Amino acid sequence: MAALAIDGELTPDGNLSRYLREIRRFPMLELNEEQNLAQRWLKKNDLDAGHKLVTSHLRLVAKIAMGYRGYGLPLGELISQGNVGMMQAIKRFDPDRGFRLATYAMWWIRAAIQEYILHSWSLVKMGTTAAQKKLFFNLRRLKGQMQAIDDGDMTPEAVTHIAQQLNVPEEDVVNMNRRLAAKDHSLNAPLRDEGEDQWQDLLVDENESQETALVQADELAHRRRLLADA
Repeated sequence: MAALAIDGELTPDGNLSRYLREIRRFPMLELNEEQNLAQRWLKKNDLDAGHKLVTSHLRLVAKIAMGYRGYGLPLGELISQGNVGMMQAIKRFDPDRGFRLATYAMWWIRAAIQEYILHSWSLVKMGTTAAQKKLFFNLRRLKGQMQAIDDGDMTPEAVTHIAQQLNVPEEDVVNMNRRLAAKDHSLNAPLRDEGEDQWQDLLVDENESQETALVQADELAHRRRLLADA
């Protein structure tokens, strides 16, 4: 099978603000078009079809990457890794399984980004157990739910609650929190000192996200199918 690749000019490694604008011009695919392209790629190794599948989901990759912006790594690098995961998903995607590509690809995109973050943070020194990884990627979310976001240590009550939620020792929670104490990149931070553009202006449409709506609808339909077959 021929190798999928993103055009060299379409990369987040250079001018990120330009890249984020460029990917907005690629429309999301209707179901029939997506299935047709996927079949052409799967059965005929049609690179043009594979390229259209990739470009139509670049905004999805960028939005998923934004969710990991608090780990101190450049957003462009996270998007690049997410794009690698996206291409891996397309290589393995079977449209006859009944899922939309966006639903299937989300796991591959997240996995690629998470592996890159773990490698960049040298998690080997922090511990590579499943519990450590779960703590690493869920601590910020749980702190946000508890409104415990700050730059210092958490309260003993917050530490206990999170340790119980994730089934990890309280000491691990404290240590991980200190490692993640670096400031998050603000979603509203200007792209350039003299510019007015903001990350959210380039990533969020005025209407409801097509990617989000698609994934939510697809997951709901999948649950209904499971219930019907039960």
